[in-house]
Amino acid sequence: MKFYGKIINSWQGEIVGKALVSKKRISFLGDVDPFTGKIRAQDSDIYGEEISDKILIFRGGRGSTVGAMVIYSLKKNKKAPLAIITQETDPVIVSGAIFSNIPTVSEIDEEVFMRVKTNDVLKMYIVDERAIIELR
Repeated sequence: MKFYGKIINSWQGEIVGKALVSKKRISFLGDVDPFTGKIRAQDSDIYGEEISDKILIFRGGRGSTVGAMVIYSLKKNKKAPLAIITQETDPVIVSGAIFSNIPTVSEIDEEVFMRVKTNDVLKMYIVDERAIIELR
C-alpha cells in the first residue's frame, strides 16, 4: 500500500523505519520531552512513546511557535524522529523540521490513519518531486 504527500523538507534515497502514529495534533512545546524524546502529554494517544528514530505520523501541530526550537533540541539531543509526516502543513513543524534537517511530508491522505499502525515498517522515497510512503 502506498500513500502520497507533499515534500516539505526533502531527503536523498530511501528512509526505512517504524511508524509512530497519533490521530491527534501534537504541540512540541509541552507534549514532547526534548531530552528523552518521549511523549509526555497524558491525553495523547501515544503517551509514553519515544519518537526517536521513528517515522512520526500525526494530524498536525498545535500550540506555541517555540515548538520549532523543541524540534531543534530533539535533533541536537539525538532524540528526533527519523521523519515527520503530517496531514496538515503547520509553519511551526515546517520551520522546526527545516532547521533540524528532518525529512518532512505533509498533505498525507486521511486513509493513512486507518491503515498504518504504530510499529508498522514504512519506506519513504521521492519520485518526480512527490513523496511516496510505502507500507511494507
